[in-house]
Amino acid sequence: MLKNRYLASSVAEDLKRKMVFVGGPRQVGKTTLARGLVGVHFKEVAYFNWDKKEQRRQIMASAWPASAKLIILDEIHKFKKWKRFIKGEYDTLKDRHRFLITGSSRLDVYRKGGDSLQGRYHYYRLHPFSLAEMTGRKKKPEPFRELPIESIHQGPDLAILEKFGGFPEPLFSQNDRTLRRWRNERNERLFREDILDVEIIRDLGKMQVLSDMLPSKVGALLSVNAIREDLEISHRAASHWLNILEAFYYQFRIYPFARASFRALKKEPKLYLWDWSELQDEAARFENMVASHLLKLAHWLHDREGHDAKLYFLRDTSKREVDFLLTVDEKPWFAVEAKSQDQAVSPNLRYFRDKLKIPFSYQVLRKEGIDSLRNGVRVISADKLLSALI
Repeated sequence: MLKNRYLASSVAEDLKRKMVFVGGPRQVGKTTLARGLVGVHFKEVAYFNWDKKEQRRQIMASAWPASAKLIILDEIHKFKKWKRFIKGEYDTLKDRHRFLITGSSRLDVYRKGGDSLQGRYHYYRLHPFSLAEMTGRKKKPEPFRELPIESIHQGPDLAILEKFGGFPEPLFSQNDRTLRRWRNERNERLFREDILDVEIIRDLGKMQVLSDMLPSKVGALLSVNAIREDLEISHRAASHWLNILEAFYYQFRIYPFARASFRALKKEPKLYLWDWSELQDEAARFENMVASHLLKLAHWLHDREGHDAKLYFLRDTSKREVDFLLTVDEKPWFAVEAKSQDQAVSPNLRYFRDKLKIPFSYQVLRKEGIDSLRNGVRVISADKLLSALI
């Protein structure tokens, strides 16, 4: 099933003025997004994948088809001097070709240095499918306005999304065997190909053990020291491996929101996976799915709209905690507490709402058919809330 991804028109528009980089997890649909621009936005496109030997030779020879209006370079970040190469090609040929760069590692980390690409590109992070994208919702959230929640027809989309995750192949196959095989192959290629192509890992086996440990740590405070002790490695190695797994979009971390007006706990982050279908625990999987939807909104607001949007969680020294807080320019916009079934409003959510003057607060439930305002907190079903995002 081929769907026009949520970033397609934005990428096409930005390509008129600059290069566009699209990063995201392996098999999230970057190549499909790029190829989808053919015919709709560009008549002729040339696609090159660094992993293909013959195409790699063409890239190094700058053998671009003269008629191609758009040049797509996939996984070129595996070439050590890729940014210098791209800068040269773009500066020389920007009047003739448009350049779209895609990759399964963070392409935005190379912003400094003498051959910086800064000012020559826009960067997007492509996320897995979300409920709003699956249901085709067009109305976009606006900072500091209430989320555009609408009455929706109850359907199977949320349950399917929660079980199979948001990656296109398992999501649209909706087959348990396909999901298991896809996950095994994706993780194997992540470690055996993607990471080793750009990083020197002395103990890949232990790094894979680390990745096996992470699903059990989703939603809890992440202690690097505990990981170090469990794996019998140095603190530096544990931190480095976590950074690598984050750079390759295996996991992401959110940090506690800190502000002078209250005593925040300025310590460990919480960790979540890009593929929440890996989680066996239902409560953790649901919380991870909500976190992923909120991160997608924050990234879209930053990458497309230029807002300084960030996702945090709330926790103070009294150990009061709320799962998520989305801010713009470091100002609270809305808070979210994820619950499986409990409709009683979280006292911590009310506390932080009043303490930080958070404009909107939501308690989101897996249960369907819920939408009520209680003591200033909107208690709402996940299908309604998540379909109001991106």
